Amino acid sequence: MTRAIRKIMVYVDGSEQSISAAQYAIVLAKSLGAELLALYVVDTRALAELVRSRIFLESEQDEYRHDLDGDAERYLNHVRELARQKGVAVSTHTSSGAVHVEIKAKTAELGVDLLVIGELSQIRSRREELYNETERAMRGVACPVLIAKGEDAIWDLYEALE
Repeated sequence: MTRAIRKIMVYVDGSEQSISAAQYAIVLAKSLGAELLALYVVDTRALAELVRSRIFLESEQDEYRHDLDGDAERYLNHVRELARQKGVAVSTHTSSGAVHVEIKAKTAELGVDLLVIGELSQIRSRREELYNETERAMRGVACPVLIAKGEDAIWDLYEALE
């Protein structure tokens, strides 16, 4: 019998919820003997919108993009360290574009069996509901999606992991 879950991808966006999701993905990967992948998407679509709506000048766009690339590296390094502490190997991936499109493409390209995402934020308006990139990704990927909820319980599982 083949294992149902061989590759787990966690989407990391820098939020506390995504770090909690990373901890849960580490627990799952170790428990299931699955390969762990972490993805950070630099949202260039949102960046272009900021320029178009004149919140940023085009000259500021490159500087902000550089900052976003730095954020990606910092958060993926944090996930690497969390995994290393528990003896789990993780391959990290950075992509750029529209978040939901990139998550869908990477899960398909890498043959992911399970996508782990952090708890979705509360929707305060219809507009937010339409533009929540993580939720759009959840609905668009071809693989099962696990929403990691309950930060305290996840922390306890992560800490208990040998």
